[in-house]
Amino acid sequence: MTTYLPDVAASERNSFSMTTTVLDLVIPVYNEERILAESVGTVHAYLTEHFAYPFRITIADNASTDMTLAVALRVARSYPGVRVVHLDAKGRGRALKAVWRSSDALVLAYLDVDLSTDLDALAPLVAPLMSGHSDLAIGSRLAHGAHIVRGRKRDLISRTYNRILRLALGVEFTDAQCGFKAIRADVARDLLPLVKDDTWFFDTELLVLAERADLRIHEVPVDWYDDPDSRVDVVATAKDDLRGVWRMCTTRRRSTYELSTLRATMGRGRVLVGPHD
Repeated sequence: MTTYLPDVAASERNSFSMTTTVLDLVIPVYNEERILAESVGTVHAYLTEHFAYPFRITIADNASTDMTLAVALRVARSYPGVRVVHLDAKGRGRALKAVWRSSDALVLAYLDVDLSTDLDALAPLVAPLMSGHSDLAIGSRLAHGAHIVRGRKRDLISRTYNRILRLALGVEFTDAQCGFKAIRADVARDLLPLVKDDTWFFDTELLVLAERADLRIHEVPVDWYDDPDSRVDVVATAKDDLRGVWRMCTTRRRSTYELSTLRATMGRGRVLVGPHD
């Protein structure tokens, strides 16, 4: 069950409040009561100063068992343009599907609550989608120009996984798992129903299907700093990811018709936000 809680600060929005929301930035959270308020405050301040179009921040609570939901509601009362969505079941993919499918924004994005990715990469992430240059955009820790700070073990696991994707699925993107992605809403409406996974493999499946549908994926090299307090179970996630890779290898032919239909319906090159918007 998904509960959409009211945007309690809507009446306090700025002069863009009567126009179309351009960006809906989702922050999926599970038991993040300690850092949630500070992270949302940092993101809201950054967007207010640097993003010239109407935006929304959606806190997607993934069935937290601590005080995360209460903190989220308090934060939503403190900042204009912040809403809370509560889900009764865990899963980053599940949260993103629920929020993105219901959003009225033109560009849909998400980032991890630990803010491991430098927010200065946000404009390069969403600009190609707004201009019609690309269909999806991803932050990459492995692309040329990226700067990362993380432990050797996690770096090795990440590089190995992305190499497996290239060998097993023939993908061209460099980093499937970076928690920093965006998609055009019109593309999401057609692509999301084809994504089966509701957990961590959601990101990979979304990108693999996008490539198979010949959609344009823009990569942004990011500055990224590992969170030592991450909630991710690396071993369990790796196993789930490998099962997902195997499923996509064995079901490739089944998705051929769906993806060919998707290619035919995509309207490429449409500018979402023009100079006079």
